[in-house]
Amino acid sequence: MTNRFRILMCQLNPTVGDLAGNAAQAREAHARGTAAGADLVALPEMFLSGYQTQDLAMKPAFCAAVKAGLEALAADVADGPPLTIGGPWMEGGRLYNAYFLLRDGRIDAVIRKHERPNTHVFDEVRVFDEGPISGPVSIGPVRVGFPICEDAWHRDVCETLAESGAQILMVPNGSPYYRNKLDRRVSIMVSRVIETGLPLVYLNMVGGQDDQIFDGGSFVLNPGGQLAHQMPVFDTGDRLIAFTETAEGWRADAGDRLTYPDEWEQDYRVMVTGLRDYLRKTGFGKVLLGLSGGIDSALVATIAADAIGAENVRCVMLPSEYTSAHSLEDAAALAAALGCRLDEVSIGSARAAVTETLAPLFEGQEPGLTEENIQSRLRGLYLMALSNKFGEMLLTTGNKSEVAVGYATIYGDMAGGYNPIKDLYKTRVFETCRWRNRNFRDWMMGPEGAVIPERIITKPPSAELREDQKDEDSLPPYETLDAILDLLIEQDASVADCVAAGHDPETVRRVEHLIYISEYKRFQSAPGPRLSHKAFWLDRRYPIVNRFRDPS
Repeated sequence: MTNRFRILMCQLNPTVGDLAGNAAQAREAHARGTAAGADLVALPEMFLSGYQTQDLAMKPAFCAAVKAGLEALAADVADGPPLTIGGPWMEGGRLYNAYFLLRDGRIDAVIRKHERPNTHVFDEVRVFDEGPISGPVSIGPVRVGFPICEDAWHRDVCETLAESGAQILMVPNGSPYYRNKLDRRVSIMVSRVIETGLPLVYLNMVGGQDDQIFDGGSFVLNPGGQLAHQMPVFDTGDRLIAFTETAEGWRADAGDRLTYPDEWEQDYRVMVTGLRDYLRKTGFGKVLLGLSGGIDSALVATIAADAIGAENVRCVMLPSEYTSAHSLEDAAALAAALGCRLDEVSIGSARAAVTETLAPLFEGQEPGLTEENIQSRLRGLYLMALSNKFGEMLLTTGNKSEVAVGYATIYGDMAGGYNPIKDLYKTRVFETCRWRNRNFRDWMMGPEGAVIPERIITKPPSAELREDQKDEDSLPPYETLDAILDLLIEQDASVADCVAAGHDPETVRRVEHLIYISEYKRFQSAPGPRLSHKAFWLDRRYPIVNRFRDPS
């Protein structure tokens, strides 16, 4: 009789610290696996604790609670197939990122992560100790090796498992999104399969955790690198994967082969998912934002409507004497198209009061940036008052271009709890608005159609803090600015590299200077979903006090 082995891959969405809720998901998954006749029910890396835990994993009380939760979960799933699940594990004064096999009512095996990622958003060397390369575990008729996430990015771990008798590689992951990362994952895992000659199951989690969005996209490879099965990106779900033992070894049956969305759709899904999960996991059901009539706030309002429904989004117009009639009309048109509430609160009287109050201290000084920033900070004050009064999270609306060069007012338009477009350059903001107007998906909770008025997309960007103001009065054109920012930030290029690429030397030096002197603002800015591998916060960590300037 031919040997068969079935793995239920559970691509699910945990919450950091919600041990009871994550364990409940695991129990439900185990029940589904039992009913489906699975021989193994598998959940992702660090699923019981949620991921990333950062320093929370170093707290002894937290690790003790995880251990107690594991023991209780093992008892709950004693009947039926074994269950594998990840979490932190403290023993002998050492802390590991571990993966557990729960079988027969107990923790039957502990696999400790060997390779700890220490780049981009990861600093596991700081948190976790290095574990030994564990051998494979016998489950029914097969020996399964469990390289945990980063372990599978290094050939020595997988080759050691193969040499010690593994017949299938099962890779549990907590791998967050950045643009085009899915192709990189598949490429690396194909290398492991070719090197070892073993089939490989790549199981990733989904959902948002602070700035990081886990995009799923789990898959199965057969020897030779042949794709046997794919799961969708961003969606939770299970897949029962059947393996058959052949004369050449174990092989996965053919399953779903999917066409994944392009990078524009994936980026937009990340922004929607990031906001939706941030609100759900922090306990907020409603949001508000300042709607200026400009493109950034229009996109944020649209993302919010798609994330939680237009009925849960409050837009507030906060005009001054510099607010154009077009801006008022465009804001109203957008709110109407989305179906969001729109309130209007003039800052005129408050600005007059502040101006009068400060007049004796400002006597003899010319009006300028200070007075412009007072307008922005009054808007922040009003919006935070509404947030406090009604329990609606305030969203900020600064794009990555503005965040990079500090073209934003701290304690003003930077006030708020979350920024859905924090990692989206201005030129991508324009294209993303066009994409959303052309496309609608079933995961969007907002209305279908061209919801962002064309004039919002085509008119010259302006903060409208003084007469006839345009962003290009203070900044290079966004096409130029974003090209320079891409070089300096995304590629860590030098000034000389930028000049060689055709950019004006003085413009490049000015942009570089603005990036460095704005670090203190980013240090105090709201979190937002990571779209690139050089997002501001954990991907790019610079000192606030910094006098270095590229001498090239």
